[in-house]
Amino acid sequence: MPSLFEPHFDGDGRRPQQFRKPGVPGSPGLLTSSAGTTGFDGTNTTAKRKAKEQARKRAAAEAENLPPVVAPGMDRTVQPVFQRQESAAATRRRAINTALASLDATGAIAARPVRRRFVEDDPFGPTGIRYGAFILRPAIDVSGGYNSNPGQRQGRPGSSFEQTGAELNIRSDWSRHEWNTDLRGSYIWYNNLEQYNKPDLSVRSNARIDISKQTRANIDGYFALAADNPGDPNLPTDVAKPPLFISTGGTAGITHDFNRLAVTLKGGIDRTAYGDAVLNNGSLLDLRDRNYNQYGLRLRVGYETLPGITPFVEGGIDHRQHDRTLDENGINRDSDGQFVKVGSTFEISRYLVGEASVGWLEREYADPDFQKLSSPLFDASLIYYATPLTTLKLNAATTVGESIITGVSGALSQDFTFQIDHAFRRWLIGTVKLGYGTDNYEGSARDDKRYIVSGGLIYKATRDTHFRAEYRREWLTSTFPSQDYVANIFMLGLRLMR
Repeated sequence: MPSLFEPHFDGDGRRPQQFRKPGVPGSPGLLTSSAGTTGFDGTNTTAKRKAKEQARKRAAAEAENLPPVVAPGMDRTVQPVFQRQESAAATRRRAINTALASLDATGAIAARPVRRRFVEDDPFGPTGIRYGAFILRPAIDVSGGYNSNPGQRQGRPGSSFEQTGAELNIRSDWSRHEWNTDLRGSYIWYNNLEQYNKPDLSVRSNARIDISKQTRANIDGYFALAADNPGDPNLPTDVAKPPLFISTGGTAGITHDFNRLAVTLKGGIDRTAYGDAVLNNGSLLDLRDRNYNQYGLRLRVGYETLPGITPFVEGGIDHRQHDRTLDENGINRDSDGQFVKVGSTFEISRYLVGEASVGWLEREYADPDFQKLSSPLFDASLIYYATPLTTLKLNAATTVGESIITGVSGALSQDFTFQIDHAFRRWLIGTVKLGYGTDNYEGSARDDKRYIVSGGLIYKATRDTHFRAEYRREWLTSTFPSQDYVANIFMLGLRLMR
């Protein structure tokens, strides 16, 4: 019998302990190893074992109180069937395994990770077609309805109509730079008034080139084909059909950021060209004296005072030059314009997005008989997301258009539009739109006021199929009472998208 004081190895001598290099996980060492069978537990395995055992007991106690398993929508009389499929013992084992799986390295119960649910802005919107690094969104519109006054004149008859259109939206999906293009085309037929049939085509493209972190270039281009407004005072009264015209052009600019200060310089060119007008007697009226080019340059300086708010000052000059030096009345209608405005851009937590500005504009004409045209200007393009279901939109624009009316230098136009979109359901959208505009013909006593009130409803049956209905009322009041008119338009349509 060995002596009590006889030295011996801790453990089984037939199976000597294997030593590892210091620092290897699980190897005995001064700080991490246990002190043997009679010393303290340096690895704290006893505390971990107790914590796991307590967690197991709690899970088992909770499993005892679990309710019977019943399938949703089934009567409780079938409870024994489901209980046989999953016994109480199996339920307890599942609860214990779940509790043990939630233990972290220290034996404590770890917090369950929170999975955030992704919510789409428009769950019934088109998904698009991915083609390489681009996303394509095509659409086709088919609609029909009735217009009580397509000619926009007093005493003119109404007609039913059909309209078809197609769209293609292209968006790049690059890590740097950006390129967007919108193509839209439509044609409208009036069953009883064929002279008012007209096409409408527009192509707009813009690109952003990221030269560096502080410098970027922007290039925009557009093309539009449309018919002149039947009620335009620039048209002779004996015109049988409104003439077609095209407008095209583009801008190129560069923006550089000096910390919070951003400076943008842009230059652009635009062209407007008219086709011949058909008169009631079948002859053609040459309208090429209305064709002109416009060259412009503008500079904007903005400073970001708060995140999402950038006040700016902008000024610009332009020159309009007609293809013909003198029009049919022997008047030189070339002109030079300038403007200055102050405003701010907004991007406040995605609740208010856009920009608004006020300023002053002037246009001076080459003909000395025309006095300088000047006016305050107000431009705005704002979107306010009042609630997740309601969106408010405000648009305002001040422009100076050309005129061929004798004694009139130009037409100063101001347009304001307010729109409310509300989602009664994610798939049912209601829209109310209010519009107001003025046309002041400088050098004439004629002043027109235009009004628009409309209401619409969009039913999104699927992501690819939308139905829509709209009622719109348009009317004009003028200082020349003979030019007043009212038009009521009803329309139903189907939109197919991808």
